[in-house]
Amino acid sequence: MKSISHKRKVLLIILMIVLKCPFKAKAQHNSTKQPNVLLIYTDDHRFTGVHALGGQDVKTPNIDALANQGLVFTNTYLMGAFTGATCMPSRAQLLSGRNLFDLDGNGHKIPKEHITIGEMFQKSGYQSHIIGKWHQDNKSLARTFNGGSHIMSRGVYLQDQFRMPLWDWKPNGNYKKEDGYILVYNKAGEIVRRTISKDDKKAPISTEIDGPHTSEIYAESASKFINKRDKKTPFFLYLAFHAPHDPRQAPEKYKAMYPEDSIQLPPSYMPQHPFDNGHMTVRDEKLDDFPRTPSIARKHLSDYYAIITHLDAQIGKVISTLKKTRQYENTIIVLAGDSGLGVGNHGLLGKQNLYDEDGIHVPFIISGKVKGFGKKLKAYSYIHDIYPTICDLAGLDIPKTVTGTSLLPIIKGEKTQVRDYTYHAYRQHQRAYRKGDYKLIEFVKAPDTDHHKNKIISGSRTTLLFNIKKDPWETTNLAFLETHQDILKTLRIEMKEVAEKHKDNKDQLNYPFDFWDYYK
Repeated sequence: MKSISHKRKVLLIILMIVLKCPFKAKAQHNSTKQPNVLLIYTDDHRFTGVHALGGQDVKTPNIDALANQGLVFTNTYLMGAFTGATCMPSRAQLLSGRNLFDLDGNGHKIPKEHITIGEMFQKSGYQSHIIGKWHQDNKSLARTFNGGSHIMSRGVYLQDQFRMPLWDWKPNGNYKKEDGYILVYNKAGEIVRRTISKDDKKAPISTEIDGPHTSEIYAESASKFINKRDKKTPFFLYLAFHAPHDPRQAPEKYKAMYPEDSIQLPPSYMPQHPFDNGHMTVRDEKLDDFPRTPSIARKHLSDYYAIITHLDAQIGKVISTLKKTRQYENTIIVLAGDSGLGVGNHGLLGKQNLYDEDGIHVPFIISGKVKGFGKKLKAYSYIHDIYPTICDLAGLDIPKTVTGTSLLPIIKGEKTQVRDYTYHAYRQHQRAYRKGDYKLIEFVKAPDTDHHKNKIISGSRTTLLFNIKKDPWETTNLAFLETHQDILKTLRIEMKEVAEKHKDNKDQLNYPFDFWDYYK
């Protein structure tokens, strides 16, 4: 009897230890049941586009639930981009685990020597499956996954959420324009395929009456995969939504949740950006008139919140499928956005900038099998840190080609930071450096030539300094104040040193001029 009592005490102690530590990543490496991984990547989804993270009026109950049950990283950023299509390098950084300066050009192509996260999971015996947006080359798509469903826009791209061109995933990556199709409703209300016509180039013209929303298509595909997959093999599912990227279309019931006249504008709303940031006429900034009147900003925010809430509902369906099939508790769920978005902040509509919410601050949540109970982690992190972090959580080795840093020490409570600063670049126009309570953003506009008069038109340089702790919306520039000249000088020196460390120069992309040529 004493022996039985002793065994019970030992078991009780072990149980208490397990409950106290809700998740131990490396223990999975020796487990006979490897965890599944669901990586959800959203498009143009800023940090405050999740209610639980930013406290804004947007409704995201399903994402909030993931945040409240899991772990939230509050300081995760896109390192930057050398193209206005920031989602391309953002995805390359996520999928390769490499920082902006370690990519191949703009990130459109992922070289075969850069081992992608899907490849790594395949090598570890996983079924690697893609649904949704792929913004890289076809060869890297073929090798990253050994399965897939609906792929977005391989060859044709239409600005319409209700008739998004789709392709079926191919193992050989050999996609042709004629392979594309659109899902629409027939007269009986059934979803059917049809070929892409010349009229489809006019956009956006469709509504929920015409066909299913792209977010609905991807969520349905994900649910089918989760239901029908081979349960003997763990899965890595890359679910890349196009929402909430423009055109910000959502079914009417979601739009009705956000009356435009009652939308509250955030603290950084401005009718117009106060100076030329070097890229003021990019596509995103042409989505509406200048200046951005309060009514314009409210309309875009209403549309933005509506498509996010609709997206949240689709994510909820996928999570529900995991629970119904009893796979939720063994699935590491990761949700992240690829960039911020202006939507009226600082007079901007797009993401071609280095302000936090407008361009680089993204949601990053780990949930499902990982139980954090809403704990918020303030560690500085980048999108390219997600790959090595997932590998560590799943008990996989991190490839040597990865240059990001695993956040597992932060998750385990062994460290509070894995880096002391973040550095950011946008094209040859903008650079930013964050350390401690402060963030420095420098803008340069290169001199231009008036060919008619054969004269050089002078360029410009603008400096912004924010106390990011007191002023998270970046509304008060401190750069000209005498009281802040010492910190400004220090940040400028350190930013230049970090740039040299990353070999940040015009040779990377053969630009006609370099940011640093005018930063003196």
